[in-house]
Amino acid sequence: MDRFTQLEVFVKTAELRSLSRAAEALGMSNAAASRHLAALEERLAARLVERNTRRLWLTEAGQEFYQRSGTLLTELAEAEEAVNEHTLAPQGLLRVTSSLSFATIYLAPMLPEFRKLYPKLNVHIAVANRYLDFIEAGIDVAIRTRLHEPDTNIIVRRLGRMRRVLAASPTYLEEHGRPREPADLTRHDMLVYNLAQDPFSLRLTKGDVERTVRITGALDCNDGQVIRQAALSGLGILIQPLYIVQDDLASGRLVAVMQDWQLPMLTMNIAYQNRERLPAKIRVFTDFLVNYVRQVSSSGIWSA
Repeated sequence: MDRFTQLEVFVKTAELRSLSRAAEALGMSNAAASRHLAALEERLAARLVERNTRRLWLTEAGQEFYQRSGTLLTELAEAEEAVNEHTLAPQGLLRVTSSLSFATIYLAPMLPEFRKLYPKLNVHIAVANRYLDFIEAGIDVAIRTRLHEPDTNIIVRRLGRMRRVLAASPTYLEEHGRPREPADLTRHDMLVYNLAQDPFSLRLTKGDVERTVRITGALDCNDGQVIRQAALSGLGILIQPLYIVQDDLASGRLVAVMQDWQLPMLTMNIAYQNRERLPAKIRVFTDFLVNYVRQVSSSGIWSA
C-alpha cells in the first residue's frame, strides 16, 4: 500500500507540477505527500524531482519513471473501472468544466435527476470561460465551443450546433428603433462577448448575400450572463447563442431582431481524454447530458 501511495503522489506531482496541489488532490497533508515522495526516491536511490521556491520539474530519471508509472496507474484505473462497470454503479468524483451560462442553464438543473440514477457519483463543476487544461486542472469532461483540440489525446464529441441571435429589450427598441440591415448595427449600442473570435466584427448572411460590419460595444464582457442581464436592463443589443436567451425570447423579456439575417452557427462539443476504455462515469454523464439538453431546450434550438 505504501508503494502504491508513493506512486500516486509522484504521478500527481508530475502532472500538476506542484507537490502541494498533488497533496490536495489526493486528500493528504503536504507533509505526508513530501514523506511519500522522499521514501520513493530513497527506495529507488534516484532523485526524481527538483524544485525551488518558484517551480518544480522532473529530473531525467523522473521523466522516465513518470512515463512508465503513469501508464501503470492508468491501466490499473481502467481495470478497476471495467470491473466496477459490471458489479457496481459508477462512483467517485467526476470533474466537469463549462462556461457559467452552460452550467447555469443545463448542468446544475440536470444534477438532481442524474444523481438519482448514480448516487455514488459526485460531480465537481469548474466554471470558466477559458479552456482549462485537462491534466493540470484534473478535468474529466469539458463543454467547449472550439471545433478542434490542440491535444490529439482529447476526444471531441459533438453536442450540437445552434444559431446565434441579435436581441434587445422592448424598452431599448422603443427608444432606439429596430435595426433592419447590417449597417444599422453600427448606430446601435451593442453588447459584445469579447472572447468570441473577432468579437467586434459581425458576419451576417441572407441567402447568397453576405455582409460584414464593424461594431463598437456599449459593453463588452467575457461572460454571457452579464451580457444577458445588461440586455434585459435595456443597455443595448446582445449577440448570444440561442440557448442563453431562449426563455427571455419566449417570455418577451427580449425581442429578436434582424431574424432574416444569419450569424455563423455556434458548435458546442463535449471533450474528454482519449483512453483505451472510456470510464463508466464519463460515459454515463455524457450520454445523460446529450439527452437532457435536447429534452429541456426549446424546439429547434439544437441541430445534430
